[in-house]
Amino acid sequence: METNLFEVRGKTIIVTGGAGVLGGAMATHLLSQGANVAILGRSQNSLDAALEQMSRVGDQVIGVPCDVLKQESVENARDQVLARFGSIDGLINAAGGNMPGATIAPDQTFFDLKMEDFRKVAELNLDGTVIPCMVFGKVMADQGSGSIINISSMAATQAITRVVGYSSSKAAIDNFTKWLATEFALKFEGKIRVNAIAPGFFIGNQNRRLLLNEDGSLTDRGSTIIRNTPMQRFGEADELNGAAQYLLSDASSFVTGIVVPIDGGFSAFSGV
Repeated sequence: METNLFEVRGKTIIVTGGAGVLGGAMATHLLSQGANVAILGRSQNSLDAALEQMSRVGDQVIGVPCDVLKQESVENARDQVLARFGSIDGLINAAGGNMPGATIAPDQTFFDLKMEDFRKVAELNLDGTVIPCMVFGKVMADQGSGSIINISSMAATQAITRVVGYSSSKAAIDNFTKWLATEFALKFEGKIRVNAIAPGFFIGNQNRRLLLNEDGSLTDRGSTIIRNTPMQRFGEADELNGAAQYLLSDASSFVTGIVVPIDGGFSAFSGV
């Protein structure tokens, strides 16, 4: 019988930010494919709401309160996941975000940047990825296998106006992904892989009002993005699922250190 290279059934996958729009979509898809799924998040209410939805897909899912910026909290989550499922085979670092003070509004300049918010955004997006990689990656190293997916952004490689804190920290994610992929490949016989997904523009809770008006029409910023996206639309949350499953499965066994754009052609388009 031929083996399904894309099989994730029985693998234990952790999704930080798993109660969010994109993290939740990937977690739900993996659950539907027979994976054991642990979603991590700071809000118990958000976790409970996400679990209620996911339980309709499968029962091999748990929600673990966790602050990805606190190593002790992540270690506690690790212990809970191992107690329930016995292994950790994959990690998706979907926790992240932005803050108004790290964003330059249309009527502001760079000199209005709030350094406190800039640091918080950098910490959330970068440290909030590094710490889970340390804690859950150690389990993978001990068991001799695993796959990590970091979440980058089109803002990491393109000059996206306004989002200076978010852009800078996501650019750091690209570099960290390549560094850690190399480190793990050299020291753990290529058995632990690290890659990233770089979403284009998807409608989420944090950017909805930036891209859409109350009546659902495009804002000026939303219109600019669509003009520069050859597929002429925003992405749907479930359009990350295929890449995530590929990178977590044996189908990508010789793939590490890459950043996969899922952007409707945004990164390929010159604008003319």
